[in-house]
Amino acid sequence: MARNLGAHRTVTAYCVAEQYDISNVARILKSAGYHLDPHETGLYPQVIHIEVPDNSPSRRTEGASPSTGDVFIFPSGTVVAWDVPESTMSFLVGRSLLPAAQHPHPDQIEEEDLEYTEDPHRDVSAIKGDTIVLGTKSQSADLSPSTKSFTDTDTRNIDTVLTKIAFSSGLARSTKLAVLETLLASYLNSTSSIPRLLSLGGRLPFTRPFILQKTGQLLSLRAQLNLYSELTDSLPDLFWDSPHEKGLEGYYDMVGKALDTHVRIKVLNEKMDYAQEIASVLRQQLSERHGVRLEWIIILLITVEVGFAVRQEIKEWRERQAPVCA
Repeated sequence: MARNLGAHRTVTAYCVAEQYDISNVARILKSAGYHLDPHETGLYPQVIHIEVPDNSPSRRTEGASPSTGDVFIFPSGTVVAWDVPESTMSFLVGRSLLPAAQHPHPDQIEEEDLEYTEDPHRDVSAIKGDTIVLGTKSQSADLSPSTKSFTDTDTRNIDTVLTKIAFSSGLARSTKLAVLETLLASYLNSTSSIPRLLSLGGRLPFTRPFILQKTGQLLSLRAQLNLYSELTDSLPDLFWDSPHEKGLEGYYDMVGKALDTHVRIKVLNEKMDYAQEIASVLRQQLSERHGVRLEWIIILLITVEVGFAVRQEIKEWRERQAPVCA
């Protein structure tokens, strides 16, 4: 017998900036009329949750009942939307939240999509292929009938929201990683001529500002991957701070496995090691140039000093010869 699964919908992650000022995000959303953390998960400021009603014309035309999507904003500069129209999200991430973004890149927003569906027969969620299956089965079968209907709804809602947060955290991590992959690819492309020039034995035609710029870019990328974000953490602080015991870290790991996050981090670090070797060659050349310049300055100073000494000797010789001639 086939299970009555819900319709397939879309969950989309957007990486808009290097970081979000979460307190500023909260202020912007409150001023826009959104209720923060409507299910009282207690996970602020690790994540901000709002519910967004779908009032799109297409839904009204289809005659479908109004629905509410979930949006989760993370301090890492990522936003994850569950069943929210693209036009609504474009306005939210591209305009509304932009003042709270630190080092935003609105012209190069990274997006990543997965499908999801709800299964009322499951009490545990899972990922099957590229589809998230949310288990929405009631957890309160032992309660009395008089309170069961209300408690079922409340429990199911908060459980589903917590599950979405766990999946969203994993998806946000993958999207953030995709931004670094793009930046590193651009960096490697800008330095791709260096190995060829070295193999030809030619002199590298790069200026000091270029070398310092490339060194700084690489250090920034490596810091974003290994120091300033939770990309390489086995478990983000979000789950340590959660007061709920629901095995949320398992859902987070599911997304990581489905999107090959750990493999991509390993590959990214290996590419950065290669880029580090290129940067070392550039710094060595800069050091050699500086050493050669110092050597020429020293030679010039010695030459000038010798010139002055010879001039002084000639002057004294002439002074000694003057009385003899007289």
